[in-house]
Amino acid sequence: MLVTAMTDRISHRGPDAGAVVELVDPDTAVVLGHRRLSVIDLSSAADQPFAKGGLTLTYNGELYNYRELRHDLEGRGARFATASDTEVVLEAWRAWGPGALRRFRGMYAFAIHDERTGDLTLARDPLGIKPLYVMPRGDGILFASELKAIVTAVGPELVIDPAAMVASTLYYWLPQEFDAVRGVQRHPAGTWAEYHRDGSVTRGRFWDTAAEAALAAQGPRADIRDVVATSVRAHLVADAPVASFLSGGLDSSIVTALAHRSDPSIEAYTIVFRPEDQRLESMPDDARYARRLAEHLGIRLHEIEIHPDIVDMLPRMVDILDEPIGDPAAINTLLMCDAARDAGVKVLLSGMGADELFGGYRKHLAMLVAERYGRMPGAVRAAVGPAVRALPVAVGGRGLRTVRWAQRFLSFADLPEQEAFRRSYTLYDRDELTGLLDPALTGHVDTVLDRHQEIYDDNDLADVVSRMCLADTRMFMPGLNLTYTDRASMAASTEVRVPFVDPVVMAAAFSLPPSERIRGRQQKAALKDAARAWLPDEIVDRPKASFGAPLRAWVTNDLRELVDDVLLHGELVGTGFLRAAPLQHLVDDQRSGRRDESKQVWQLLSLELWYRNARAAGVGTP
Repeated sequence: MLVTAMTDRISHRGPDAGAVVELVDPDTAVVLGHRRLSVIDLSSAADQPFAKGGLTLTYNGELYNYRELRHDLEGRGARFATASDTEVVLEAWRAWGPGALRRFRGMYAFAIHDERTGDLTLARDPLGIKPLYVMPRGDGILFASELKAIVTAVGPELVIDPAAMVASTLYYWLPQEFDAVRGVQRHPAGTWAEYHRDGSVTRGRFWDTAAEAALAAQGPRADIRDVVATSVRAHLVADAPVASFLSGGLDSSIVTALAHRSDPSIEAYTIVFRPEDQRLESMPDDARYARRLAEHLGIRLHEIEIHPDIVDMLPRMVDILDEPIGDPAAINTLLMCDAARDAGVKVLLSGMGADELFGGYRKHLAMLVAERYGRMPGAVRAAVGPAVRALPVAVGGRGLRTVRWAQRFLSFADLPEQEAFRRSYTLYDRDELTGLLDPALTGHVDTVLDRHQEIYDDNDLADVVSRMCLADTRMFMPGLNLTYTDRASMAASTEVRVPFVDPVVMAAAFSLPPSERIRGRQQKAALKDAARAWLPDEIVDRPKASFGAPLRAWVTNDLRELVDDVLLHGELVGTGFLRAAPLQHLVDDQRSGRRDESKQVWQLLSLELWYRNARAAGVGTP
């Protein structure tokens, strides 16, 4: 059966239970499947698909306010047979229909079938934490939590979308507006769609991130300390063990400290790297800050050393990520989740989302510095640029982080706002990208660039900091961070919760004036002010460090043969998607230390492996 094959392919998402049910009436046939990771109400009574009173639900996620909603529903006469949030979702839908969605606080994607009307409704949470893929097929649809489930079932019916491959090459991830394969769309976050017996579809939006940000910006300033503390407390609801990611940075430290206040027994997981990898990457020693906070709180800290056989790990990661995503941070998430699951932990808390909402990325500050740089005399800028670009990014096996940052800064410092912001975090400018790709793809390049401008400009916010944070909340966070976190964690049969990625927290962040996000050179200023009630100053004031990996070491050393054999002589070159000479030049620059092209090489190698996987599954080319 088609649905059985789909649920089997994503059995990692729910190893605790699984079932497929067929619902047939004179006009339609609906088959729903589910794989369960039991977190709330561990009994089999809460297994899915969950049927009750003419409604059948298959649901992926968690509802953190389900107890409050249950109380309200009981007051309206609803009676419950389980202690699960699943039954609350079903009864809330019965009581309020799509109006329930604004009442939910959680992460979710679900399908619910109404036996009385024959309608099948799909919905996805406001900020796109949980995935939902939909494919129109004949008179009906297929849908699943991961693209691989649909590809496994009907791969030969699908075709790779070259625009998506171009977008992945530019961004190193896939924006929500592009589909990896034609005909399989991501159900948009914050929306629902009702599929009727007669083949018509009714669609609705219950959350618009840009509109909500504008509304919050016009309202009173929120109490960040109270909002964040309340969100972390809400995200602890579970009937299974909960732990925390602790990188030693501000965001994960806040989440860990607040979780510890509610649950003193909570444990944390962190990663450490080989010393030789840290030297080549010029990475800070994050682990010492994680140890410092764990000691301060009196919690147990599990240290996971990252030294995987990256030649074997990369293909596995490409399969897990499901889309052409080239970010090695996913490996960190997977290995930590693997370790947690081995210890019996199913649920982990993450500090993800704070950088997007509160202005914490280096690019945010760099954009403000670029404004000042643009006011310097032209002669000075003309002298600085060539001098910095001539510097090597590594000498004697040691990376020069300041040179990498300076070269990156100069790639966008003189550009207009939208273009500069795009260039601050993407891998190429337009000329570099068109020079690397088949000239026939130039139209797709322009489409991808135009789409970025449309999204960036689609707001009524008055300051550049808010505009950047909104763009990241709409693009970078769901397209990359939430996607790789979901896939990597679920591959380990664990659930990662993200208390900062919450509508109430989002509104609070956009209620801040720009100076409270970035105050002088201090980023996430309001969040740091709040954090001093929970964390030692040493943690609050530590330098910003990304949740990264020793990428230069991996690309330069471990993956050298794979780059030569699989990328330089691969199918993307063979089909003409990549031009051989510019690609070879890019790899040579990386290996010589002239430029840091490690992220570009990793992304292209990941894209090559993703392309091979898709073709092996029968997916066609345009």
